[in-house]
Amino acid sequence: MTLRVAAVQMCSGTAPEKNAVAMANLVRDAAAKGATYVQTPEMTGALQRDRAALRASLRGEDDDVIVRTARDLAAELGIHLHIGSTAIGLDDGKIANRGFLFGPDGSKICHYDKIHMFDVDLDNGESWRESSAYTPGETAQVADLAFGQLGFAICYDVRFPELFRRQAVAGAQIMTVPAAFTRQTGEAHWEILLRARAIENGFFLIAAAQGGVHEDGRETFGHSMIVDPWGRVLAEAGPSGEAVITADIDVSAVAAARGKIPNLKNARDFTVVPAGEGAPASGGVAA
Repeated sequence: MTLRVAAVQMCSGTAPEKNAVAMANLVRDAAAKGATYVQTPEMTGALQRDRAALRASLRGEDDDVIVRTARDLAAELGIHLHIGSTAIGLDDGKIANRGFLFGPDGSKICHYDKIHMFDVDLDNGESWRESSAYTPGETAQVADLAFGQLGFAICYDVRFPELFRRQAVAGAQIMTVPAAFTRQTGEAHWEILLRARAIENGFFLIAAAQGGVHEDGRETFGHSMIVDPWGRVLAEAGPSGEAVITADIDVSAVAAARGKIPNLKNARDFTVVPAGEGAPASGGVAA
């Protein structure tokens, strides 16, 4: 089945209400371009480094402005709308980095909580500790949709290929990686990681990104991207600012790519042992 998909690039500020308006304008633009699946970036609702201010803005899923706006938009436009993620308050006082998929009738199909926390120390003193505020997810899933099987990841998840492989084996034909990659890591690894995950699993990959200098002072890499199962970049946005990119994808290309290089079928279990284990004793002579 052929469909038009879109990745929406944003430069989210610190106010969820303003970001909801920006998101709605971009999603409507994508739908006007014929997209029936539209994806927004990680932390669509707000990028906010001030943890106290972030917590003060948090709402539960039912009361969140991004969730409400997305639900209404999906129904209004008759599209599958995938909110890459937004911050959702949990009962234990922590936060979920949670993505949502809404159907053309506005109903929630599923949600995905980012599994891998971005706890890193980069060059030039750039340091992040996502786990200090966010609760990691524990469940991956593949959504069975009319146009194909859709898998989920968020940003830092892209560095954990086993997450992608297990969803591919479970049937994923389209993988999603909404992100807010830092400029530093994006320049080094963004494109190569996205293309590698698409190639090694033989699926389409859609990655809507944050791009630009944000109100909270961080800088994200942009370059939202749509990649085919052969690793070809079908569409790419610029490094900063709002953008809508689209591509027409034929899900039958997944089977074709996997037929040419059937590495999912050819994979074998194996054991890793310490080097030298089981070798003859030093100086021994074979009988």
